[in-house]
Amino acid sequence: AKAYDSITDMVADKNIHALWICAPNFTRIEVMEEIVHAIETGKGELIGVTCEKPLGRNVAEARKMLELAQSSNLLDGYLENQIFAPSVTRGKEIVWARGAALTGPPYLARAAEEHSGPHMPWFWEGELQGGGVLNDMMCHSVEEARFMLTPPGARRDVLTPVSVNAYAACLKWQRPKYAKILSDNSGGKTDYTKKPSEDFARSLIEYVNQDDEKIVVETTTSWCFVGAGLRLSLELFGPEYSMFVNTLDSDLRVFFSRNVTGSQSEDLVEKQNAESGEMPVVSNETEAYGYTAENRHMVQSFLAGKRPEENFSDGLNVTELLMTAYMSAEQDKTILFPPPSLETFIPAVAKGEWNPKES
Repeated sequence: AKAYDSITDMVADKNIHALWICAPNFTRIEVMEEIVHAIETGKGELIGVTCEKPLGRNVAEARKMLELAQSSNLLDGYLENQIFAPSVTRGKEIVWARGAALTGPPYLARAAEEHSGPHMPWFWEGELQGGGVLNDMMCHSVEEARFMLTPPGARRDVLTPVSVNAYAACLKWQRPKYAKILSDNSGGKTDYTKKPSEDFARSLIEYVNQDDEKIVVETTTSWCFVGAGLRLSLELFGPEYSMFVNTLDSDLRVFFSRNVTGSQSEDLVEKQNAESGEMPVVSNETEAYGYTAENRHMVQSFLAGKRPEENFSDGLNVTELLMTAYMSAEQDKTILFPPPSLETFIPAVAKGEWNPKES
């Protein structure tokens, strides 16, 4: 690997044709602006750029990312890995070809991403990350569920969001024992006794399809999940069929007695919580979670001169839904979509103003 002194230097390298933005959330705009400035000032050329989720910490940032890509004629890809997971893509292919074709389209998708919390301290800081677990992980579940309910090959606008209802809480990490862990891990910077972020959230999003039928997405996301490790789950229901995915229901399991000891690691499953007992093993995480197919799609799209199927417009729509979910949780009511103040809305947690113990 080659190290560069700046993003501009990367753009100037004639051997680089596309960039993947995987820097922290609070750097997204700065990174994208430098890419565009380097192109506009003739420092170099790129075919495309991708960005890790979420596209922005709020709608204004996400829209800015899209506008910057379009202003420099860059092909843009939104890195939502879960819609490229083999179990998801194959499952969608089967249920739409058999169940939906014969008995009608699916009407309910439930998706969840749950683990014990992020590794890096900045993820826990609402002002840096843009929120808590709702912003960090519900972006996956909202888009994966929408993807499953959308007919194969159809545009996302065949489903129209109608309303969003959401709930958010800090169930574990504001407790004194666990707040101290976060404080210690961040050198005292993260103080969940005063400035927590939500570690649990749920949402219910109502859509209507082209036949004006109601379609429902239900999501759950958690940083306070206690289990073997990261659990990604998906359920899909139609008139005469259903589909289920759970990444902890792996085809490989191992058992270690209490006499087998060792240091903490993540050699069995992402966000691993134990080293003994019966444990699931995700044998190829990059493949199972969709990263391999996701990157392949982005590269192939750029080489063909085509905009990827999952792009910044999708990332913007996800952010719009997440911000509406924050509105709903803060106001404790269902919000019709799109709400009038969506473009300027910033969640209280992202401003350091959310503390459920004081409300």
